[in-house]
Amino acid sequence: MEIKSHKTPRIAILSVATGLLLMAVFTTMWAGVASSSLTGTGKWIEIGFFAVLVIAFISSSVYFFSVSKRFPVLSNDADKNRGKKDEMWFGIIFGGEGLGIFIAVNLVINLGHPDLVIPAIALVVGLHFYPMAKLFKRTLDYYIATWSTIIAICGIVFTLNKSMAPAHITLFVGMGMAFSTTCYGLYMIRAGIKYIRRTPIDVQSAVL
Repeated sequence: MEIKSHKTPRIAILSVATGLLLMAVFTTMWAGVASSSLTGTGKWIEIGFFAVLVIAFISSSVYFFSVSKRFPVLSNDADKNRGKKDEMWFGIIFGGEGLGIFIAVNLVINLGHPDLVIPAIALVVGLHFYPMAKLFKRTLDYYIATWSTIIAICGIVFTLNKSMAPAHITLFVGMGMAFSTTCYGLYMIRAGIKYIRRTPIDVQSAVL
């Protein structure tokens, strides 16, 4: 009996590699926000912990880019059209996120609450995961979106109620968002490994 192997298209592994680079950048940013509120040993433990994760994301991304040539370009006209549509919507969502951050930051500053800048940015980032979940049909995105949005809203409430010191709120939001991007990065590494395991190495002959 012939066993058919599953072949993953090259675009899938390239998407994972690109996504890992983005998660490395965003994890660095949010971990940096958190570390700005820490001092002493705690600061260096936090920096070291996330530094290891960022290095893992970048190393995995480089690896996935290097092995992507093994994967066949399995695409027809329908796949190409769908890919172009997904790219268009991704650009719209990403652009909307940037515009949303710009509006949110300026809004809270003009309202006299510059202390809400970090939670406001986190809120926009959290909300943008919902359309991303629908676009890429990933359940994880809904969890990440909900978690990030809750973190942001809590940060806003804590700030307005003055129930926590500003430094503690910054730490809370930064760590919460860094946790989100970390989960995303680990998910992508797992997905990349899964793609490699289900696609035989000998598909290289189908690519060249």
